[in-house]
Amino acid sequence: MIKTGGAREITLRKVAEKAGFSTTVVYNLFQNKATLITQAMDGDLLDLVKAMRNATEVGLSPLENIRRTGQAYVTFGMRHPDQYALVFMERRPHAPVASSRVEHGNQAQDPYAFACQLFVDLATTGQIPVEQAEAMAQIFWEGLHGMVSLRLVFGDGEEWFEHDEFNRHLEALIDVLLNGMLHRFNKPPAQA
Repeated sequence: MIKTGGAREITLRKVAEKAGFSTTVVYNLFQNKATLITQAMDGDLLDLVKAMRNATEVGLSPLENIRRTGQAYVTFGMRHPDQYALVFMERRPHAPVASSRVEHGNQAQDPYAFACQLFVDLATTGQIPVEQAEAMAQIFWEGLHGMVSLRLVFGDGEEWFEHDEFNRHLEALIDVLLNGMLHRFNKPPAQA
């Protein structure tokens, strides 16, 4: 139902009707629309963090693992456009974190927590200040999301701008994000 009509079209009554249950059963399971949608997304978040985790290797540098994780994130989004759009692009009601089966902050379940830990690992090498690790993870995440969302919305046929070959473009994006952040956050703060 979410794939055909999006999150806005979902109601607990429609879900009950489609599933062949009484609305009372569905209300008892999910309490509200936000909880239902949150739990529908849980599997997608777990699949994403698994793809990201599988891209890393023990023994590689933190920067290389960050790079590989970025590639896995974008690849996941492009291979699962409906799921990606629901989780990251569609306006929807938000449920309390506790209503999700994905444990917020658990690196094995929460893709963003996993990404943040990679930047904390980078900080332990002395390449970035520890206090900037989360900001860098957020900037990296936002850059990757930008590529996925634009490619999903416009496709490769958009005529307003040139599309570089996908993998070359992704590699350049990751290079710019990482090199730019290393340059920006490795500098001492400007004196006023």
